[in-house]
Amino acid sequence: MRVGIDATAVPMQRTGAGNYIVNLVRTVGQVDTANEYVVFGQSAHESDLSPNGGLPNVRFIRQDFPGRAARLAWEQVGLPRQVRALRLDVLHSPHYTMPLRHSARSVVTFCDMTFVLHPDLHERVKRIFFPTMMRLSASRADRLIAISERTRDDLVLMWGVDRSKVAAIPLAADAEFRPRSREEIAEACGRYGLRPGGYILYVGMLEPRKNVDRLVEAFGTVANQLSDVDLVIAGRRGWMYDEIFSRVEALGLRDRVRFTGYVPNQDLPALYGGARLFAYPSRYEGFGLPVLEAMSCGAPVVTTNVSAMPEVAGDAAILVAPDDVAGLAAGLLRVSSDHALRDDLRCRGLARAKTFSWERCARETIAVYEATFVGKS
Repeated sequence: MRVGIDATAVPMQRTGAGNYIVNLVRTVGQVDTANEYVVFGQSAHESDLSPNGGLPNVRFIRQDFPGRAARLAWEQVGLPRQVRALRLDVLHSPHYTMPLRHSARSVVTFCDMTFVLHPDLHERVKRIFFPTMMRLSASRADRLIAISERTRDDLVLMWGVDRSKVAAIPLAADAEFRPRSREEIAEACGRYGLRPGGYILYVGMLEPRKNVDRLVEAFGTVANQLSDVDLVIAGRRGWMYDEIFSRVEALGLRDRVRFTGYVPNQDLPALYGGARLFAYPSRYEGFGLPVLEAMSCGAPVVTTNVSAMPEVAGDAAILVAPDDVAGLAAGLLRVSSDHALRDDLRCRGLARAKTFSWERCARETIAVYEATFVGKS
């Protein structure tokens, strides 16, 4: 079996979906040496997608683009030509959409259904493009992968997709997300001007779905009671983020809320480990990888009780409703103030995180390729 994986959607600054694609590509070739893999990726990501020169059964093909529109055009026109020329048996499109006509059998991953369920939280061009292309991809693909049971449920409920056509395959945290020493934590915190144990941490894109403005509001209600703790917001600016900064100014929190910008993966584990707690107030997630990363590093977690977050966190986090600012504030205050609770959540989180692995993700994905190849129902 010769499998193609379209990894061209990995962004320069990797977050959830990009981390999924990179880790899947890294792992499938190691787990499965019986089949061949062809990975299409931009040259800037070759070292991530093909570390140490790659594996004997994995071929990396560089495919660069001047912008997003060019990549999407290549997906529909250039990629089918590659599929035919390389005689691929199965094509995996791990980022929502696929070429609508090509010669291989097809697998598409849906990382979430936010473009359909919450279109108002996205830029106009995405509201136009993704719902239509995702629905067409879902109907034409031979198999679908959802990264959580919740995302599979959403696919079935929204579009009536046959449940047997969709495999729910959970993600995992990168291997570097693990507890770090006090020295490593102190060094990383020092680079960002932070004090270990002296901050509540959020990690993620600054965009409406992440609900960061509500986190700022919740922190503002307990900031006086947590005089030794600041709020640190780590992540690059996405879209429609002005409300976050306006809320900080309106609540007089300029000296208590820190924006670090995008933090690379090599620094994140120590920053997770140095946090008093990790807060992730998202309104909707297909999986919620930062929750798992934080737990893997020993950070107590407060997150929301919607979409896939309860599925990922299990009993290892404090769960609150995304619109309940008072409940979120109470969770921040409770975890920040209760050392025994933090220790309990830390232990539960570490145990929970061990139940997820990229090897499991890869093996279950390979099983989907094989079922697609032989045309099993």
